[in-house]
Amino acid sequence: MKQDSTGYVNELMEQFARNTGLEPENSNPKRYLWTDAFAVCNYLGLYNTTNNKVYLYIALRLVNQVHHTLGKQRNDNPKNGWISGLDEETGEKHPTIGGLRIGKEMNERMSAEIINESQEWDRDGQYYHYLTKWMHALNNTSRVTGDNKYIKWALELAESAHASFTYLPDHGTRKRMYWKMSIDLTRPLVFSMGQHDPLDGFITYNEIKNGMKDFQDGSSPESDLENEIREITDICKGMGLTTDDPLGIGGLLSDATRITQLISSGFLKNIELLEMVLDSSILGLRMYMKNDPMKYPAEYRLAFRELGLSIGLKGFEMMVDLINKNPELSQINSLQERINLFEEYLGLGNNIEKFWMDKQNRRTSNWMEHRDINTVMLATVLEPNGFLRI
Repeated sequence: MKQDSTGYVNELMEQFARNTGLEPENSNPKRYLWTDAFAVCNYLGLYNTTNNKVYLYIALRLVNQVHHTLGKQRNDNPKNGWISGLDEETGEKHPTIGGLRIGKEMNERMSAEIINESQEWDRDGQYYHYLTKWMHALNNTSRVTGDNKYIKWALELAESAHASFTYLPDHGTRKRMYWKMSIDLTRPLVFSMGQHDPLDGFITYNEIKNGMKDFQDGSSPESDLENEIREITDICKGMGLTTDDPLGIGGLLSDATRITQLISSGFLKNIELLEMVLDSSILGLRMYMKNDPMKYPAEYRLAFRELGLSIGLKGFEMMVDLINKNPELSQINSLQERINLFEEYLGLGNNIEKFWMDKQNRRTSNWMEHRDINTVMLATVLEPNGFLRI
């Protein structure tokens, strides 16, 4: 991160902290799992850049607040306590074992209710792709602090999420995944499978498994995610990854960055997977740019989706640097050929960043409606290492 951007990132994160009841701490904080996962990584990035322990303290406070808000029942639910059903003391030791709520304002759809697809977006429950983002945040917290409990919590979350979201269809031979589950993980709320959920799970499980080898106390968890990795690898087979959604393209490029780091460390050997993700990303970029999306004014654009793409393009730059520094990877012609295809799109991320850095573009109803997620993801664009490094 450039030194002159540190202050601006700090300003954005202060806005987020005040608005959501994080700093100063609120007795009824407004927590949302996706946004909070990025925010934790941003605070860790600020700590790594400045060595100011205040940022680390806030990151850990946010982790704690997420677990005690989204890991517990809603205030409007007759049930109380941990959504896992564990008693208070045991739940404190295993806050992620029952998963974590999304954090939507409306309660989840009850089992007797008829599904309303448009309303489902506004209802609570659990999303698999939000849970993997939180696993990633916990893994990074463990890496930065050297405290093993965070990666153990990531591991327990991975086990619970995988067991609940994957299923074998009737007369099927391969497992599939639900997109959305109930708060207690007992019933699916949306039966379709997220396009990138299996890939995201595969990378995140391997990220956790790679991080577990750094346990400083020599302890070894009972599970090593081998079964989960094997099953999700099977789910991934034959899935199409190409999308023209900017957030989805950015997610693929961020995934490519994590894959490259796992390959560079010697943990993964799957060059073909990296090339497949890059192929899907470049196709998606071409489709997305056909309609010249940058021509539209701010009120017709969704900032967090565009910022997700900008984050992914920052990751692409990191990925290229890693490849060029690795003698084995830099000699793979097919990989270099794919990298060259992105050349015309490298300025796109900076254009998105500049557009949303303009305060005038952040005064629209579209920005304000998604203010917290927009603010945090703009900060991630300016401080991407906290999120992108594993």
